[in-house]
Amino acid sequence: MSTYQAIFPTPVAKLGIRCDAQGLLGLEYLSLDVAELAATNAIAQQVCTQLEQYLHDPDTPFNVPLQLLGTAHQQKVWRALLAIPCGQTRNYGDLAHELGSAAQAVGQACGANPIALIVPCHRVVGKNGLGGFMRHANGETLDIKRWLLAHEGVR
Repeated sequence: MSTYQAIFPTPVAKLGIRCDAQGLLGLEYLSLDVAELAATNAIAQQVCTQLEQYLHDPDTPFNVPLQLLGTAHQQKVWRALLAIPCGQTRNYGDLAHELGSAAQAVGQACGANPIALIVPCHRVVGKNGLGGFMRHANGETLDIKRWLLAHEGVR
C-alpha cells in the first residue's frame, strides 16, 4: 500500500492523499473500510480542508498546489480538465477536437490522471453515455463518477 499523508472520508470512498512539501502528488480512491488518517503535513491538511469544503459546496474551487507529473499530452489534457466548470461536462470527442487529439488519447490521459476529483476527469463523458472512470468502464468506479456528477448537479 502506498504511503499517504492523509486518508480522507467521502460518502463513496476514502481518499488516500499523497503529497510533499511542494504540493499534491496524488489522490487514490480507497475502500470505505480503510482507516482514516489525519493529515501529517501542511499540504495534506490544506487538501483535507478543501475536500471538506467541496463536500459541503461543490462549487468551492480547489487551489491547493498540484504536482502533475505526466507526458506533455497528459499535461495538456489535465489543464483542459481544470477548465471544465463544476456542474458541466464535456465529451471525449469534443475535448479531443479542441486539443487536436483523438478521443481515445484523451480517455487514456483521463485514466492516467493522478489527482482525480481535483483534476476533474469525472466531468468528461462519452458521447452517448457516462464513459469510463479511472480506467474502468463499469462497477464501483463508475458509481463514484455518478456520485461526483450528481453532487455537482449534473443530470
